[in-house]
Amino acid sequence: MRLVVLSRTRWRSRTVVAGVVGVLFAGVSGAVLPANAATAGPAAVAAPSVAAPTNAATKCVAAMQPGFNIGNSLDAIPDETSWGNPPITQALLQKIKSLGYKSVRLPVTWSGHEGAAPDYLIDPAWMARVKQVVDWARADGLSVVVNVHHDSWQWITNMPTDPTVQPHYDAIWTQIANALKDEPRSVVFEADNEQEFTGVTDDQGEALLNTLQTDFFHIVRGSGGANATRFLMLSTLGDSAQKASEDALSSEIASLHDPNLIASFHYYGYWPFGVNIAGVDTFDATSQQDVLNAFTLMHDEFVAKGIPVYAGEVGLYNDFRGFGGLETGEMLKYYELLGYEARTTGITLSYWDDGGRILDRTSLQLIEPTTFAAAASSWKTRSGTASNDTLYVPKTSPIADESLTLSPNGLHFTGLYDGNRRLQEGCDYTVSGTKLTLKAALLTKLVGAQNYGVNATLSAHFSAGLPWQINVVTNAQPVLSAATGTATDPLAVPTQFNGDRVFMMQSVYADGTNAGTAAWTAYQAYGPPTVSGSAFSGDYANNAIVLTPAYFAALTDGARVTLTFHFWSGATATYYVTKSGSTVTGTLS
Repeated sequence: MRLVVLSRTRWRSRTVVAGVVGVLFAGVSGAVLPANAATAGPAAVAAPSVAAPTNAATKCVAAMQPGFNIGNSLDAIPDETSWGNPPITQALLQKIKSLGYKSVRLPVTWSGHEGAAPDYLIDPAWMARVKQVVDWARADGLSVVVNVHHDSWQWITNMPTDPTVQPHYDAIWTQIANALKDEPRSVVFEADNEQEFTGVTDDQGEALLNTLQTDFFHIVRGSGGANATRFLMLSTLGDSAQKASEDALSSEIASLHDPNLIASFHYYGYWPFGVNIAGVDTFDATSQQDVLNAFTLMHDEFVAKGIPVYAGEVGLYNDFRGFGGLETGEMLKYYELLGYEARTTGITLSYWDDGGRILDRTSLQLIEPTTFAAAASSWKTRSGTASNDTLYVPKTSPIADESLTLSPNGLHFTGLYDGNRRLQEGCDYTVSGTKLTLKAALLTKLVGAQNYGVNATLSAHFSAGLPWQINVVTNAQPVLSAATGTATDPLAVPTQFNGDRVFMMQSVYADGTNAGTAAWTAYQAYGPPTVSGSAFSGDYANNAIVLTPAYFAALTDGARVTLTFHFWSGATATYYVTKSGSTVTGTLS
């Protein structure tokens, strides 16, 4: 994976769009809650049964669940530490093991560590370093996946017009296979990463990928040692979950007549949700359906036929440290369902980490413990959730009862707690079906002096899994102020958030047409200026909403733009921006 806000075109080419609908599949377990879900018995927590692994490849992949990607290290360009991570250590691998992961995927970029044509000799020191990390992981009892990673977009993508690509690719895999042929079968080889090709149709791309992956297969199988029966991973075009791509991969695997093959794909959720663009800010029915579509497709195409599936990269596009555009509760719902669908379909997950998502590579501390806990819990059981994880109590209005909708996910609600204190049903709160209502008297106690921000955190407990955290927040209408800056720099719009948080920006010209980097939607992409294609973000430490230079670059000079900022409490604020040459002016009217 590379950290970018993908274009809408690439999203459509990499996602199952035709099958996305606005409602969940009727009859899919866990997708649609019965009317009495809040009181459903705990036996409902079990995932639908998946046939126990029978062949060696399926057993291998099942034993790799869950997996961890050590990204932005051996795949960094030009060297292991070039993208900000320290060198991989034994301590890192031991930490990964201690967190419950059973396998590691080692993305490796080989370009920059090889000689000239025609031999493309890999630097012995680089090969030795890769082998050293592989052996450390094995010593800790972790299965390992080794691949050819960013070479995919550096030079392999040019295969349609560059006749040297195929012999170059073959030379690289010949050397990798020979260097690692005596490693045990718990070391898996992956042919490529998100491979696409420049200037060709999908059908032509599938044919090119088939050529390379067939070469990979025969090179490894003919190299001796454990490679004769090593488990080999083959991917779809772009590692996408599309029916045409899965059909092509299925045919390719069938043509090789080998029982030790694994199908691979990547999944980062419904793209608008993972990026926070186009008005998709919650893990809604369409976003949930996207998960079901992808995992059902991979199950039906491969798992049901005895071919194991390894989701080599999973996560959300922009769930990295410092992004801030994805609401925590909505991410937790995503990871809860992702783990459940993986268990339901018998697919192994390998979570993408680049040093800024799961584990800090220097301190070896979890970056987002709450998100990790949700994912880890999903490996074994379901957890209950709710319509949101925040109740906003307006400072300027009388305090009233506030309600949430519970989503027990087959469990039953067992109680509401304030820390270790169990709250009293009927007095502090009521439950009617899936409706949880917090009484005004309780909220009055919790908010106290009503200082802006989080005044209390409650937890809704269910019969299994993690409690659902509910933040009780005092807020008032956010207030913005005028600002002036240059179009080539971020513009900080002074903002009194008053306990609220911004999550969406609608941007239109006076005639109602869309304005901004994403011209196909009025709702621009959330993200700090460092994220390609982003338009705005909240800077709470400095009390500002930040508009990006990329956003200004997309505006028509001299044309006034109306911005509508949306906040999690439901509040909105209107603001106006005009770019005149190199100057940008923001006003309230």
